[in-house]
Amino acid sequence: MIGGIVLILILYGVTQPLLTSLKGKQKAVNLQVLNNLYWYHMLFVAIYYTYGQFRNSDSHAYYHNAEFPEVGWMELFSNGTHFIEWLAFPFVQYLHFNYEMMMVLFGWLGYIGFLFFYLFFKENLNLRIKFQGYDIVTLLMFLPNMHFWTSSLGKGSAIFCGIGMLVYGLSYPGHRKVILAVGGFLTYFIRPHIFFAIMIGMGLSFLLGREKMPLYQKVLSVIIGITISVLIYDKLLIYLRLDEDNVWESFVSQTGFTAGQLQHAGSSVDMRSYSLPVKLFTFWFRPLFIDAPNFLGIFVSVENLFCLVYFTKIFQRDFLSFIRQASAMVKMSAVVFISISFSMTFVMSNLGIIIRQKSMIMYFMFFVVVAFLDWKETKRLKRRMKYAQLRTQRKRELEKKWEVMRKGQGV
Repeated sequence: MIGGIVLILILYGVTQPLLTSLKGKQKAVNLQVLNNLYWYHMLFVAIYYTYGQFRNSDSHAYYHNAEFPEVGWMELFSNGTHFIEWLAFPFVQYLHFNYEMMMVLFGWLGYIGFLFFYLFFKENLNLRIKFQGYDIVTLLMFLPNMHFWTSSLGKGSAIFCGIGMLVYGLSYPGHRKVILAVGGFLTYFIRPHIFFAIMIGMGLSFLLGREKMPLYQKVLSVIIGITISVLIYDKLLIYLRLDEDNVWESFVSQTGFTAGQLQHAGSSVDMRSYSLPVKLFTFWFRPLFIDAPNFLGIFVSVENLFCLVYFTKIFQRDFLSFIRQASAMVKMSAVVFISISFSMTFVMSNLGIIIRQKSMIMYFMFFVVVAFLDWKETKRLKRRMKYAQLRTQRKRELEKKWEVMRKGQGV
């Protein structure tokens, strides 16, 4: 326990130079918000640690396998579960981190994910959109369910860190090669299909985006995205256990089998008979109070209600106009959110697992909605400025006419 507390303080000190450097590059960064976010996230590390003492948590298995490995460190290097054990191995074996310290370390990775998503939002938006008087970007960074599932030793915190770094790097890939590489590395080796979806989204967004960039750069981005997708395609099929000769049928068969297996867990919902819209609604916004399986489910329902209200803001007639002229980052986020949501609905049939899995992609949806609201507010302000300018111009014209009339009458 003491080791975990000491590590929290050490990592706080390690984080400060990083925050200071980022503040120097982006004036919109609020250091107080990011420091508060650090302590808020560490609170959830403590909450998840307590939760894990009374519930069956994967973090115990990850730590045990890193402490008593059946194979050497490099033999653990592979996709999925073993990659988390590979990450944990040197800290447990060589630095002798105990369980609490590993929880803090991986919780810190989750915080880094929030940090880069915060930067991604801030540099791609023009204004401070408010929700009930609060800065919406800041508010989104403090959603409790997002912190709970990214605050422990496991895939959730590490992949959230990887995705955050990856999307931040994609904003300016030429200037953020290291961040882009680290984010891609973490995302690919934890969940290759997520990396695959982001690469496809990146290629489409740079091709269809409205940014003023040379055609060769757009084509090059698409070629890079396609090349990476082709290179990982075979490994992705193996990871997902799909048949190369009949990908769709094997996908349906495999996802049906997985969904059936998840039916045996608690808080299950039989999504296999649902229509696609109902499946998507279930994945994004359930539980919603009436189907909350326990106290945690009721707590999550409050956040889901907020997400539902927030999501409904896109159902406006000018949303399609916005998407057509949106930036590459907005289009990438939309593609990633929809494609991953679509695939997940075929697999998920347990509310507990749904709550955990959707934390990987919800910030993509949040970004699209915030960008839409930002676009609308920018248009409104431009109209007001134009109207004010027309009024000023009209006033000046009237003053000139009045002055001419006065001179003509000899007043």
